[in-house]
Amino acid sequence: MKRVLSGVQPTSEIHLGNYIGAIKRFVELQNEMDCFFCVVDMHSITIPQDPKNLYENSLKLAALYMAVGIDPSKATIFLQSQVPAHAELAWYLQCNTYIGELNRMTQFKDKSQGKEVVTTGLYTYPVLMAADILLYDTHYVPVGEDQKQHLELCRDIAIRFNKKFGETFIIPEPLIAKFGARIMSLDDPTKKMSKSNENKYSKINLLDSPSKIKKSIMKAVTDSESEIRYDVKNKPGVSNLMTIYSVLTKTSLEDIEKRYEGQGYGTFKKDLVEIVISSLEPIQKKYKEIIESGEVEKVLKEGAEKAKEVSHKILTDVKKKMGFVIF
Repeated sequence: MKRVLSGVQPTSEIHLGNYIGAIKRFVELQNEMDCFFCVVDMHSITIPQDPKNLYENSLKLAALYMAVGIDPSKATIFLQSQVPAHAELAWYLQCNTYIGELNRMTQFKDKSQGKEVVTTGLYTYPVLMAADILLYDTHYVPVGEDQKQHLELCRDIAIRFNKKFGETFIIPEPLIAKFGARIMSLDDPTKKMSKSNENKYSKINLLDSPSKIKKSIMKAVTDSESEIRYDVKNKPGVSNLMTIYSVLTKTSLEDIEKRYEGQGYGTFKKDLVEIVISSLEPIQKKYKEIIESGEVEKVLKEGAEKAKEVSHKILTDVKKKMGFVIF
């Protein structure tokens, strides 16, 4: 069976963009492939984190994985920091990665812009991402367009290592959704929906209350027209809302346009409010049950054990081929 690996940072609450763009797809993949879904807590500390929040958000994210439908009996859910092989392989790969390659990473340029202090972790984290992927003989990685460059670097590192030390790593392929993979900010539809946006109405978090969801959608930027039409270039705000509507209801964009022909944005937005609330309600209910049951810790412990078992084999092979002494 082909293997899939992906991860999400526990830096804050998971929003609708994370869900539609990645996590919703995880649920489908677990029935098709051998899936490893990681809470990438080590990636999150490339920027300062409050320890208490990191701890709570890590458990919350794992619970949300399960609440949206990821089944621990089908997929492996684990914390990155619980598997030491991630950090160890990252160092070996750093020693086979070039400065010029990291200088070309556009995400580093974006995330470091305007900051007084930038850590080396933020600079080298694409190599840690490569280690995450290569540790598990990963065939496919679900990624958005913004992470595609990092996966290309991962592939380059793996190919270089294989040529230098002999066949070791599987060369992973990206899994990029054709539609709905990039949900935009509600206050600026030219930018991706982001956890870091300080405007709380720019995004909808999976655990938001109905009143917060309603305010976020009703405040969402549209345009001076009133026609419900999918046109990303000229009507990015409406197109973004239509994408959310389409993915959550499995309604085609053409059918949405016909349904709201001759109606204004108000009616469309009110219907979308109900759709989002009803879509998130079962997730929120399940999340509460999981948190109260104490099941999260058990699932993460079992997931870490399986992840350690799989990754140990790859890491040992890497060390042998590089010439390290192993007893």
